[in-house]
Amino acid sequence: MRKSLKTSITLATTGALVLGGAAFGISSAQAATPNVHTVSSSSDIPAPVASVPEVLGGSTAVQLDSGFTDALTALKLTPGVSGDATLEDGSVTFPITAGSVTYWSPDGDYRPYVQGLLNHDDSGLTLKAGDTTVTLENFVVNPGSSKLYGDVLVNGKVAAANAFLFELHGGSLKPLQLEGDNAILTGTTVHISEDAAGLLNKTFGTDAVKRGLLVGTATITAQIK
Repeated sequence: MRKSLKTSITLATTGALVLGGAAFGISSAQAATPNVHTVSSSSDIPAPVASVPEVLGGSTAVQLDSGFTDALTALKLTPGVSGDATLEDGSVTFPITAGSVTYWSPDGDYRPYVQGLLNHDDSGLTLKAGDTTVTLENFVVNPGSSKLYGDVLVNGKVAAANAFLFELHGGSLKPLQLEGDNAILTGTTVHISEDAAGLLNKTFGTDAVKRGLLVGTATITAQIK
């Protein structure tokens, strides 16, 4: 799975693969509405506002929701980070290690208006209770399916590779901001997936983690030059 996702970056930059933009601002339900622009040829694709065939760096930061941190406290789970991630002032940040992003105006009829793929290798989020530490890392954002994949480790041993960890909802996405060398998208909300809820419940011996639990709100900062 990881190999195929990374290969998709190259395909997307040549136009051989078009990925959906649900993670950045259009839900799968919205993507199916009549205003979706059906492309019959590459000449039908309107000019994008911004196109980044190769993201040079940047980060995805998630401001953790108080409901999520309260749930961790109730479960006696302590959040932390692995690898190159940081956790400061209630926000966890993961460096972008590869990717591509193309953004069209949301005021037009072309959908999905954000397309791309972003990898976050060698960083992750940890959850610890007693002698057990679960690490969620090596995230891959797949906008086409509104999903975020990653590896799950329990006490350093892989329990699941390329698991579907988080659902991504873009209904509250704010317009693209261009600041210096960066393109910034903020507002996507991150939610626990059913697969992740099952893994966490099994590992920590509980049934309290539910699908759809709001983890926080994401800000993606992609270095474009």
